[in-house]
Order: sequence, then C-alpha cells, then structure tokens
Amino acid sequence: MSEENLTDETAVPSSEEKPSPLLTFEESRVLGCLLEKEVTTPDHYPLTFNSLFAACNQSSNRDPVTDFGTDTVEGAMEGLRYKKLSVLVHQAGARVPKCKHTIENKFPYLTKGQRALLCVLLLRGQQTVGELRQRSERLHPFADIARVQTVLDEMAAYEPEPLVQLIPAGGGRRAATYVHLLCGDVAPTPVQAVSSRGESTESAVPAATWRTEMEEEISALREQVLELKSEIEALKSNLGI
Repeated sequence: MSEENLTDETAVPSSEEKPSPLLTFEESRVLGCLLEKEVTTPDHYPLTFNSLFAACNQSSNRDPVTDFGTDTVEGAMEGLRYKKLSVLVHQAGARVPKCKHTIENKFPYLTKGQRALLCVLLLRGQQTVGELRQRSERLHPFADIARVQTVLDEMAAYEPEPLVQLIPAGGGRRAATYVHLLCGDVAPTPVQAVSSRGESTESAVPAATWRTEMEEEISALREQVLELKSEIEALKSNLGI
C-alpha cells in the first residue's frame, strides 16, 4: 500500500479546544461523501477532487440532489481542513493530492454504527428510524430497528454536544424523524403525542403504522436498485462497453 504523508493538520486537538465550528451545507455534503466512499469504495479512497465532485452531485442516495461547481467542492474541502475534519493526502506515485476525512480528530469515540447513521443523515437529511436502518445497510448492518434506535439515543446524548436531534411526529409528518446537528440546532417542533388511551404524553413518540413502514422499505429498495443501476452504467462506461 502506498505511504500517506499527512500534513500536520491531523494533530488531535487538545481537550481545552472550543467545540467544533458548525458546518455549512456544502461542507456537510463533502464530509458525508468522504465517510460514505471510505466504506463503499475503499479501493478508491482517499478521493481525488474529481471523484469527490462526482460523489457530491450524484443523483442516488442524496437529498437534496446538488449541482455543485468544482470551486464549491474545493471551498468546502478547504473549510473542513480549517475545522480539522479533513486533510489532503499526498501518496507516493500519485499525480494529485487526495481528499480524506479526519472526523476522528473531532469525534474520537464514534462507533461504526454511529458513524454510519451520521453519514446517512449528512447525505439525506431528516429521516425516520426505519429509513435510517435501510439506508445505512451498506455502511453498517443493524440487527433491527430497535438497535438503530439505541444508537440514535446514544448520539442524542453524545458528549460534549449531541450529534442528532429527534423531531417528533406532527406538522404533516406521519412519524418521528431524526436530523444531525453538525450544521447547527434545529428548532424543536412542539407536538403533543396522544396515547392509545387518549392520554396526553409529551415525551411519547408515535409508532409508525405498518403501512408507513412498508412504504419506507419499498422506497429504500427502489433507491438501492437505482444506485445499483448507476454503478453498473459507470462500470460499463469504464470498460468501454
């Protein structure tokens, strides 16, 4: 394997350093792409700027789908480097520097499950527990929805600052959803849940109906099919077929 000569930006910050600066949307998309490609395409990671540009703007597994220019991607990468969340890697024999995340500098205790869920939230925004389980499968398989919920609870209680926030059902949402907090706080939606007995329970989260869960699973499967089609087309193009 080629040696990686990292810059001094990889130094782990001291415990007295201030909390992480908030990310812009562009920076969150770049960070999410780096986290994703590290797992899904390890042979091509770290990424060249061209590969990172394509990853940011791909039509599958992204919400919203973007049309970033190369300057936008390079600027977001520079912002992440300043915030000690990425570095440029100079590999022996490589013609160009490559992009690599260093999320472990800021969040050294993230588990694989937590990192997978954070990645999917960075790339696709607000999602239900069921959607998160389906969409994180390629990054880290969860045994069931209950395990996903446990990991989300851990992330909501992460120290020194929470990484995710629960958005209760209501206001047009059929089920409770989660959002990441790396781009700042999300204004809570005051929704009062009602139990099956008609009692008001402010902390209760309504369970998704079987129809909602089935719709989420079908939607996730459709997206996986579209992603596989995209990868097959890219492979055919590379092989000249």
